[in-house]
Amino acid sequence: MHKSSWQSRRHRRRGHRHNAGFRQHGSNERNDAGAQQSPQASSDGHGEVPSTSSPAGSSSVPDLPGYYFDPEKKRYFRLLPGHNNCNPLTKESIRQKEMELKRLKLLEEEKRQGKKIARLGFNTSSLLQKSKLGFLNATSYCRLAHELRVSCMQRKKVQIQSSDPSALASDQFNLIMADTNSERLFTVNDVKVGGSKYGIISLHGLKTPTFRVHMHENLYFTNRKVNAMCWASLNHLDSHVLLCLMGIAETPGCVTLLPTSLFVSHHAAGDRPGMLCSFRIPGAWSCAWSLNIQANNCFSTGLSRRVLVTSVVTGHRQSFGTSSDVLTQQFALTAPLLFNGCRSGEIFAIDLRCQNQGKGWKATRLFHDSAVTSVQILQEEQCLMASDMAGTIKLWDLRTTKCIRQYEGHVNEYAHLPLHVHEEEEIVVAVGQDCYTRIWSLHDGQLLRTIPSPYPTSKADIPSVAFSSRLGGARGAPGLLMAVRQDLYCFSYS
Repeated sequence: MHKSSWQSRRHRRRGHRHNAGFRQHGSNERNDAGAQQSPQASSDGHGEVPSTSSPAGSSSVPDLPGYYFDPEKKRYFRLLPGHNNCNPLTKESIRQKEMELKRLKLLEEEKRQGKKIARLGFNTSSLLQKSKLGFLNATSYCRLAHELRVSCMQRKKVQIQSSDPSALASDQFNLIMADTNSERLFTVNDVKVGGSKYGIISLHGLKTPTFRVHMHENLYFTNRKVNAMCWASLNHLDSHVLLCLMGIAETPGCVTLLPTSLFVSHHAAGDRPGMLCSFRIPGAWSCAWSLNIQANNCFSTGLSRRVLVTSVVTGHRQSFGTSSDVLTQQFALTAPLLFNGCRSGEIFAIDLRCQNQGKGWKATRLFHDSAVTSVQILQEEQCLMASDMAGTIKLWDLRTTKCIRQYEGHVNEYAHLPLHVHEEEEIVVAVGQDCYTRIWSLHDGQLLRTIPSPYPTSKADIPSVAFSSRLGGARGAPGLLMAVRQDLYCFSYS
């Protein structure tokens, strides 16, 4: 009896140890399952996952599908698939946040740094020393001095005086364009109630330390979008502005020759205001005014698969068929050539001496991989610079039809953005779709400066710029004008 009771107690102790091990094993499995389910539960409840899987000091964080790791809060956040939520966290919002942080950082650096160095090893003292030692000739010294002054330009807000100050607070700048002598600035403003309004800003008061200009307005409104514009010299230099207006509803598009005298409140004795001329040319993408003697008082418009050269005096037209839409144009000054950039990426020149019925009117042909948005002919007319919708800027040799140099850093995906070339300072200026204004050296393609926009990056707030070696006239200083939203800024040489 004692033996049987002893065996029963032994079996009970063994079963108790077995059950205890079984309970411990089951609890471990439940804990593991709970640990695996906790990220999903927390993501469903709060939309975030603590970053317990990756240590705080680690530089590389594993990517989880459907989640975004915030380096500041050091945790994962769930990416919401749609835009119907209250505060969705999407890839677009993350990218905009990163771009805004980059813009604010660049603005802070510009405030802290009074002087910047465009090239390594070239500051003011080293440039003067190398010039005295004879290591730099006069041309190289002037070019590098311009680059130093460009890198040291500081932003100043321009005060605009107008007869209607309330309109300045509401109307936003869309386009600005400086005339040949940089004495006036033609502006296209988007009106709050709809449509556009034109104005001319006199730049004679653009002097340090007070930057103050006056806006001359006219009650000429249009509900049409301005596709392209350029200065026209009909009566005298820059006497008119050529505008390509888009059609709306049942009203077709047209090309308008707008006299600048309409924006002057008073006229001299014997000086009559010019007349406004309109041409029935619908669907114009681009325009250019000719200063060539062989095409005097003529302008060109780039249409859908067609180029139209029109004489203002006689009304005679020449039509040249193309295989693509013509987005940009420019006349050569000495040679009787009209250069065109197409949506297909082709750049070709039209010999104006040939008739439109002939087959040999294409003098030069160049090719880009994307739609060409701007062409600029250099002064000696041996080189041409072009930019496209892929962000590529190339300098072409027209004699060999080969690319000489490429300028890196420009950002463009689909916008029709202009390109500004200034050979006197040997710089290239372009505003990207990311709202950054970039300045390159024309000589070797070096990126000299990147200027952020004073406002957050937006596709609707891309700045419009104008650079001149003499802002305000012959006695003016070189500088850059930037128009964005309702404000006008000046970056002048110090």
